[in-house]
Parts: sequence; structure tokens; C-alpha cells
Amino acid sequence: MHATATVNGQVIAETDNYEVVEGNIYFPPASVDQKVFTKSDTHTHCPWKGDASYYNITTGKTELKDAAWYYPETFEKANHIKNYVAFYKTKVDVKSE
Repeated sequence: MHATATVNGQVIAETDNYEVVEGNIYFPPASVDQKVFTKSDTHTHCPWKGDASYYNITTGKTELKDAAWYYPETFEKANHIKNYVAFYKTKVDVKSE
């Protein structure tokens, strides 16, 4: 299975090795285009995954605030997605095939 994440037609993440958690595709850190990501000050907490950190995404003139998240430190049940990046489907076009 192949997964891609795009913004305005620009591929920002692509992989054949991803995890699906709660309906979201989590991309391995090496599969995302770090040039379009900047760290956000936003953080949220999940009772079983841990504390999430967020990225803003900038492509061309489009800036998407808090469009992606990841877990830099995970609880044991979520170790398989540590540092993997997921995207809000309302902001980023994520597909798997």
C-alpha cells in the first residue's frame, strides 16, 4: 500500500511504510518533506498515545497552521508511531492505494 499527502498538488509526504491509527495515516519521519514544515507552539494530550506536537505547513503562498502532528514521546501502546507524522484531512489531501 502506498500513501501520499499533498497540499495544492505538491507532495509533502510519501511512503509505502505507514501506520493507520484511529483512521489517520501516520507517515514515517523520513518520508516527509521537512522543508515545508515548521514547528508550532501547539501541544495536545492523548490519554493512550501521549503528548502531541504540531507542525505548520508552508507551500508556495499557502500556510496551514497546525496541519500536522506527531508524538515525540509516546506511551507504550503507541511506540509504533513515535515521531510519525499525521495530517488533518481538512487541510491536507491524504490518500492511500
